[in-house]
Amino acid sequence: MIPLRDVIPSRTTPWVTMGLIAANVALFIRQLTFPGGFDESIFEYGLVPAQATWASLLTSMFAHAGWVHIGSNMLCLWIFGDNVEDRMGHVRFLVFYLVAGAAAGLLQMQMQAGGDALIPLVGASGAIAGVMGAYLFLYPHSRIHVLIFFVFFIDVIEVPALIFLGLWFLMQVLGGVGQVAGQGGVAFWAHVGGFLTGAAAGLFFRRTAQDWTPID
Repeated sequence: MIPLRDVIPSRTTPWVTMGLIAANVALFIRQLTFPGGFDESIFEYGLVPAQATWASLLTSMFAHAGWVHIGSNMLCLWIFGDNVEDRMGHVRFLVFYLVAGAAAGLLQMQMQAGGDALIPLVGASGAIAGVMGAYLFLYPHSRIHVLIFFVFFIDVIEVPALIFLGLWFLMQVLGGVGQVAGQGGVAFWAHVGGFLTGAAAGLFFRRTAQDWTPID
């Protein structure tokens, strides 16, 4: 299932979400023109667990491994980010996004051991998983329009956000368990860490800021 859009319009202009998308695209263009080549750019901007720095923890959130990688991530950030930013406010959302991304990277570092510790981590998916986790608690009754396809059957259906995001999170946990067993190269634990961080933030904002209206 590929998410296309949600059903909740944003009340304010999502300046931070748009800025984050622009920053991701800008760094990806830099990767495409990197003097040492695209593969070298992943080591330059990625988070290598065995050689981690705070700077690489930040830059890894904006670097990507290819067109599909950045395209799918930016689509999800646009779908879920505007509403979460709308609820949190611009500054709070930016801080939350960076914290969720950092938590995602740190958890993946802890789970990545041995020779895998030399494999760089790149992508905004950990931070975006945080946005998705927050969305689940801030808009539990929302619905997501998703594209489904099976052989020659293609359709767009509406799925409750609770089901879509719940299934997505379950898949990340199962993928992470498989990764511990030595399978797969996707940063599943980064997704889990980001999602749980976002869920905690979403629950907090839902309980304490239900009537707060951010100013655009």
